[in-house]
Amino acid sequence: MASHAQTIEQTAESCGACHGADGVPLQTDYPVIWGQQLGYLFIELRDFKSGARNNDVMSPIAQSLEFSDLLPLAQYFAQKPWPNLHQPAAVADVAAQAQRANASVVCTSCHQEGFKGDSTQPRLAGQNRGYLAKTMTEFRSGTRANNPGMTGLMKAISEPEVAALASYLAGLQL
Repeated sequence: MASHAQTIEQTAESCGACHGADGVPLQTDYPVIWGQQLGYLFIELRDFKSGARNNDVMSPIAQSLEFSDLLPLAQYFAQKPWPNLHQPAAVADVAAQAQRANASVVCTSCHQEGFKGDSTQPRLAGQNRGYLAKTMTEFRSGTRANNPGMTGLMKAISEPEVAALASYLAGLQL
């Protein structure tokens, strides 16, 4: 990955192999990182590098990066435009179920109105549905453990509500 001979732009090019050269991830369970919140991107890179967050693909990549490259890499992607994944809006009953789930755990208290995120809280609106479902399920099961507060919140809603939230959030566009 990053070496002292590579620029941040060159390092970022390799991210396109999974996250898409145009910001559209190649698989639906990979997250959009273009236009994501700077603080969130940095924290996730830091957590992958330290082992606080584990993923068979991302952990070794982040561990190969220099710590001094994490913030510039996060800045590079945060400044990119958020891509439109052309995901359909949730149908009315799914949207209503998602809104009830949000009312019970108040996702918007951190992820902001419209689920646009802020600083260290990620944007969820328009994120890959598969990634959202996978991530919420991993928080719910405790498999993803780098944010214990999210584990508690995801355990407070049902699996069908997780699926509804994933569909609803994926279909939102800012």
